[in-house]
Amino acid sequence: MPPVKDKIALIGEELNGHSTPNVTVKAGFNDPAFAANKTLPIHRWVPWIAGFSSDFVQDALQKYLSQPSVVLDPFAGVGTTLVEAVKAGHEAIGFEINPYAALASRVKGSAHGLDTQVLEDEALRFTHFYTERATSSYQPITCPPPGFKTRADFYSPAVLRKVLILQDFIETIEAEVIRDVFRLAFASTMVSYSNYSYEPSLARRVSSGKSEIHDFPVANALIEKISQIVQDSRCISLIARGHSKVVNDTFFAWENYLQPASIDLLVTSPPYLNNYHYNRNTRPHLYWLGFAQNPGDFKELEEANFGKYWQTVRDRKPIGLDFSLPDADLSQRLEAMREIGVERGNYGGSGWANYAASYFNDCARFARATASVLRPGGTALVVIGNSILQGVQIATDRYLSQIAAINGLEAVEIHIPRATRIGSSIIQSQVRVAKAKDSHRLYEAVVELRKPV
Repeated sequence: MPPVKDKIALIGEELNGHSTPNVTVKAGFNDPAFAANKTLPIHRWVPWIAGFSSDFVQDALQKYLSQPSVVLDPFAGVGTTLVEAVKAGHEAIGFEINPYAALASRVKGSAHGLDTQVLEDEALRFTHFYTERATSSYQPITCPPPGFKTRADFYSPAVLRKVLILQDFIETIEAEVIRDVFRLAFASTMVSYSNYSYEPSLARRVSSGKSEIHDFPVANALIEKISQIVQDSRCISLIARGHSKVVNDTFFAWENYLQPASIDLLVTSPPYLNNYHYNRNTRPHLYWLGFAQNPGDFKELEEANFGKYWQTVRDRKPIGLDFSLPDADLSQRLEAMREIGVERGNYGGSGWANYAASYFNDCARFARATASVLRPGGTALVVIGNSILQGVQIATDRYLSQIAAINGLEAVEIHIPRATRIGSSIIQSQVRVAKAKDSHRLYEAVVELRKPV
């Protein structure tokens, strides 16, 4: 039997020379990178670590839909697909397990129907409420969420008092829709005046060379965000003709919410095989919005997450694939990975092989669910990046295409709109994974699938 490194090299050569049947590789879409959304109306309301651009979604809607249709995003995030579908006059449906992201998607997706005059009136009432209490000896009624623990104070004392006064005001808002807007405005700004920041994972500011924030105009930050929401909502109300629905549940429970063959176009981007922990990195939002009370509340989210996490499955017995993928090297690649760094226990290849196997098992579940919900002739566009684990390249896009093909979908094309993406925290880490070769690169693909007629 050849040494592990030789087996990995051989598999790499096979992959580089391998061409998935009936799938061509070319660029046919705009770059799906999310960065441009940070300055666009509606999309700019919520900072988010990942997602795809509104231009990409607009491009997809124009290419595949010629009349009002039903659009689905099974991993809605903060609602890029939903917002663009509503603007274009479609019915939009999104699934999202993270309650904070689901709140953002729901508020953004219904922005065109928001009563902005009522929102402005509440913003004025907040200004009076806050000014009166912040300049007096007022003791806030609200308390910090008791289950939210951090190594250092999340908020400095002066900032914390202001945040609690803000929370007191939110509790006085009677209209649920308006209250949700204020909750989202707070959640979208709350980290900016904390002693933590995203680098890209949530960490102490001082760890990245930044000073702690001892005081901050919290009320101003909230009012600026509310003003932004009012402005954008008025603009979108002039053009939007569709409507949206957000389901705070896993897409794998689709049968509870959707009819078979009811979706015309699916546009989505599932979590990549990079172990970015979305739920942990929204801990502040989930606690402060009341969606979590203790660490145990995160276990359900971790189990429901697409592909799980390395931390969730690393200690389990070897996890294999739940399906057979003819003419592919995925099983061999995972077994070869499992033999790397055995002496490191679950920090070696075994834990990472479990993580990768869980991920591709969920890819198969996703493919089966997609085949069920798409109407005959319907299209699914899946934005996904390749990965490098334990120094091993994994062409996630090609494997997903092959998995889809054995689950009732036609693998049409793999588009590569972004040939290089940054991911040094994954490919160069010597703690979580073996260091990648200089020749290894990360890219982003759009896997185009179709339900046969």
